[in-house]
Amino acid sequence: MANAGGVARSRIGWGFFGAELKRRREEAGFTQRALGERVFCSGAYIGQIEAGVRRPQLELAKRIDIELGTGGFFARVCEELINSSPDADWFAEVSSLEGMAVAIQSYSPTVVPGLLQTPDYARAVFVAGCRFAMDEEIESWVAARLARQCILDDPTRPMLWSVLDEGVIRRPVGGRAVMREQLLHLTELMRRRRLVLQVLPYAAGASALDAMLKLMSFEDAPPLAYSEGVMSGSLLDDPAQVARCRLAYDLVRAAALSPEASVALIESVAEEYAGEDRA
Repeated sequence: MANAGGVARSRIGWGFFGAELKRRREEAGFTQRALGERVFCSGAYIGQIEAGVRRPQLELAKRIDIELGTGGFFARVCEELINSSPDADWFAEVSSLEGMAVAIQSYSPTVVPGLLQTPDYARAVFVAGCRFAMDEEIESWVAARLARQCILDDPTRPMLWSVLDEGVIRRPVGGRAVMREQLLHLTELMRRRRLVLQVLPYAAGASALDAMLKLMSFEDAPPLAYSEGVMSGSLLDDPAQVARCRLAYDLVRAAALSPEASVALIESVAEEYAGEDRA
């Protein structure tokens, strides 16, 4: 969800963070590889941060401060940049990480994932969650969500794999017309081979996951898991926790319909919405 607090955009950027990291690393006499070893990442990853290509997690910024003796400078800059994001506090870091991932796999029990939402569907989701928000606020949140979808412009990266609970495609968010458009958008992404999508049917029974889950994989950094609750989110980087999330996701994926059967079901439900409109 977008940041309803209306935080002003920061006057500094991730390019500044990277330039300062390079300057202070060299002053401390570290190579990129040496610093990476001390903060538990690759030297190539440090180089990408310095070039402004990658954005560090807050925990990594804190470890850099310790190793370079910078008194919390990089953590403060990192927090400033995260807080200036149009996304909610707990999601801002995840939003930046999406653009760096080579693969994003998700499970959604209630709504279509933000990266796959149409404008009208996204608007309906925000209105449902923020009944008393002004139209201007709603539209700014919708714009921020759609801006994240620029990563779909690349025909191959990141690889997207999504599992939706059957209730997601049967709940008419925004009304029947909006929902039909949303479902057709999903099938179009699948036909373009931009997305692998499965539906977890009601008949599968209990799910191995009871909350939204997003798994992100990177070229030069360990995988991460993100789970979201009511007005909160948790970004997990502990390898054991991420492995448990991966196992639960794989169990959900194994219980879901095949991609081909999922497309057929989604198209059938979309036609049901169209039929109801004609009636």
